Amino acid sequence: MKKKLLSIILATAMVATMVGCGSATSEPAAAEPATKEAAEEATPAEEVAEEPAAEEASDDLIVVGYAQVGAESDWRTANTESFKTTFTEENGYQLIFDDAQQKQENQIKAIRSFIQQEVDYIVVAPVVETGWETVLEEAKEAGIPVILSDRMMDVSDDSLYECWVGGNFVKEGEDAAAWLKTYLEDQGRGSEEINIVTLQGTIGASAQVGRTEGFANGMQDNWVMLDQQTGEFTQSKGQEVMESFLKQYPDIDVVVCENDNMAFGAIDAIKAAGKTCGPEGDIIVISFDAVAAAFDSMIAGDLNATFECNPLHGPRVAEIIQKLEAGETVEKIQYVDESYFDTSMDVAAIKETRAY
Repeated sequence: MKKKLLSIILATAMVATMVGCGSATSEPAAAEPATKEAAEEATPAEEVAEEPAAEEASDDLIVVGYAQVGAESDWRTANTESFKTTFTEENGYQLIFDDAQQKQENQIKAIRSFIQQEVDYIVVAPVVETGWETVLEEAKEAGIPVILSDRMMDVSDDSLYECWVGGNFVKEGEDAAAWLKTYLEDQGRGSEEINIVTLQGTIGASAQVGRTEGFANGMQDNWVMLDQQTGEFTQSKGQEVMESFLKQYPDIDVVVCENDNMAFGAIDAIKAAGKTCGPEGDIIVISFDAVAAAFDSMIAGDLNATFECNPLHGPRVAEIIQKLEAGETVEKIQYVDESYFDTSMDVAAIKETRAY
């Protein structure tokens, strides 16, 4: 499965502007395809993106192309770092990294670039679930296995990818609803009408779809979902949407934020509006991911609980690649271990034991 040295040497001539977490681009952002057909038509097979930079490597290295979503959150940064520290030359790999800046068309171009460079494996954290069939068929025809990380793809033929590694997003949402039910009962508010708003992630992303579905599964008869809008997984957009919610709905009891960064923005908006949040505040704030800054927010008394989405996928993906190299079969769906944390726990001590 190793590629010839010539392929790697040729790759060194490619432009490096897309490499690195959160790198900027001077090109105007293209509109994200709304449908599968639009995504596939937006990047015809003959149209190839500028190549991610590749270092010259010896032919005994396993070359991995990783098409990352972007750098929209602390979670994503930790996820990127997990791959960069795992897929090193010391560990027997060469990593070609691409930051798609939250654009599906950028990821499709990156995958085609990886195919042209004849990498050994392609790893993708897809921006959205649909619109991937054509480019995955191209990878399959080239004999390059594809591994999905974090988010799923909705394809008619699941043989187009080897396996998926990530969190159980539906369970995360269900766990959050179950936690809220218990929390309200402990406060003596179990039968009270509870007004809820949700800051959703990027619409169509697996984390958004799963967490929205999971929380809806746990909705109680006396809970009212006032509104749900996307905060695009970013702090600034989360703050903007929460400001709008506070103006529209004067009596919000709970805000569910589908990642920690949106929660930080929501907390800023709540405070700016003269309200309070957290265990001693007016509004209960729930979030997902459990990054380090979420523990700081719980310690400060602003965030009530965060539900873990483990970003350290690099070692698991490396383990999968080693099994494939040995000719072994791997399980199609592989969940990472996850938990939750709230202010009833010693969150300061827990934070010190965590790797992200």
